[in-house]
Amino acid sequence: MSQVIVTKYKKKIHINFKKVASRFSIYLLFICITCIVFLPIMITVVASVKTAAQLGSTSPLAFPSLNEVTLENYKTIFSSGKLFTAVKNSVFLVVISVVFNAIIGSTTAYVLERFQFKLKALIYGMFLLGMLLPAYITEIARFQVMSKLKMYNTLGAPILIYIATDLMQLYIYRQFVQKIPIALDESAMIDGAGHFTIFWRIIFPNLLPATATLAIIKSVDILNDMYIPYLYMPSSELRTLTTMLMDFSSSLTGSWQMLSAAIVIVMIPTILLFIFFQRYIFAGIVAGSVKE
Repeated sequence: MSQVIVTKYKKKIHINFKKVASRFSIYLLFICITCIVFLPIMITVVASVKTAAQLGSTSPLAFPSLNEVTLENYKTIFSSGKLFTAVKNSVFLVVISVVFNAIIGSTTAYVLERFQFKLKALIYGMFLLGMLLPAYITEIARFQVMSKLKMYNTLGAPILIYIATDLMQLYIYRQFVQKIPIALDESAMIDGAGHFTIFWRIIFPNLLPATATLAIIKSVDILNDMYIPYLYMPSSELRTLTTMLMDFSSSLTGSWQMLSAAIVIVMIPTILLFIFFQRYIFAGIVAGSVKE
């Protein structure tokens, strides 16, 4: 009898050891991932409060003492006047792009979900193909189109690209439209409402969670994008928050400490946006993914 108890006790210890080892491995993995993500951020923040001499003579992670901390890098960026131009252009791009993405995405999703017509499957397949193809494959053709439309080196070029080439909003809205009962449309039609009235008074108000999700995701995406603004708006008057960094990274006028300070300033809006609205982002993405 005692032998059986000892055997069961040993098995229980073995199982508990496996659970602890498995949990420890998971925690260790998460700690490593966290370090990989936050280490570059910490190096950038530390470099932004150092002088050129401190940056060259101390460790990248060595935070200077309180009396050696300098804010001159941030003062230089604010006094240059480039930051306010970048903020103005970035906000303009975000607002216009989000508004048009919401209008075009919601109406397209409504039509594809509620109406039956010829070539519907083909049209939807073309939308899907547009998402599968990398944008860089069509970059030469897209650049030629923008030049022909006289939109190169204007704010209109990135706005048109953000609206026309990113189809994520279509699939977000379709998930939500699928959850809205068709009976609401039929009841409104009985009362004499047309399709336009049904959409703006019934469908679109129920798509507000999807619109909030789209606005947050697109805002972060546009604020972090450097490729499109740098390629299509080379003028210094059309700098955005990300392309502004190029002015502080040149070999003649740039410096690592000022570039680090500029990077910290650019990071702040997107980090705050994500921290305050992260639950709405995940809730909006998941909310329309399940049919009941």
